[in-house]
Amino acid sequence: MCVWFFVHRQQEDGASTILRDIARARENIQKSLAGSTAAAPNSNGDSSDLQARVANLEHENQHLHKVVKDLQLAISKLESRIGVLEKNATSEKVELKPPPVCKLPAPEPSRTLPSRPAPQLKKEEEEDDDDDIDLFGSDDEEEDAEAERIREERLKQYAEKKSKKPGLIAKSSILLDVKPWDDETDMAKLEECVRSVQMDGLLWGSSKLVPVGYGIKKLQIQCVVEDDKVGTDILEEEITKFEDYVQSVDIAAFNKI
Repeated sequence: MCVWFFVHRQQEDGASTILRDIARARENIQKSLAGSTAAAPNSNGDSSDLQARVANLEHENQHLHKVVKDLQLAISKLESRIGVLEKNATSEKVELKPPPVCKLPAPEPSRTLPSRPAPQLKKEEEEDDDDDIDLFGSDDEEEDAEAERIREERLKQYAEKKSKKPGLIAKSSILLDVKPWDDETDMAKLEECVRSVQMDGLLWGSSKLVPVGYGIKKLQIQCVVEDDKVGTDILEEEITKFEDYVQSVDIAAFNKI
């Protein structure tokens, strides 16, 4: 409806504009004719000019009449078309249907599983070799000489078995910085001297030369020691014995293994 009103309003405005132009043209024609009749022609040239102007105005008048007819015809067609559209819009109503509802299947009744009897605990469980040894014998029987002898034998077996088990060996990884006296020190000979230190629980690893400054390089060497057998103090003392090559020994890193 709003579209029809807008189009109809624009068409009425265009038609009124054309009608005003036609009225203005007619008024000009009448003024020209009145002026031509009031003033007598002075020459043949003036009368021919006046006739040309009248002919031109009549031609414009005919053209304007044609434009008005075409515009009226177009307006009538548009009005009929808008009427048909409005009639179809009011007659055809779109029914909005709600979306289909998905129905879920009803849940099945829960089934109770038959209860199972709790598993009976075993009377006899697996035990370690150490637990198999009865250190104190039986409390129910009277201790006699034979029971005392059996208990002593079991104690002896337990002690022997316990002594055969290897204990956990604590080890450490140490990174040493061995510094020479100057840049003229033979670093290959210095490393050879360091690796010549051998003791139980000491294992030498990889090494490299690290620049310190002014052309001096220090030896960085890795070793693994057993904590109970080799201490860092003993290790530093043994390396610093090579006074001709070694100035000092520092521990760069110390990690437990």
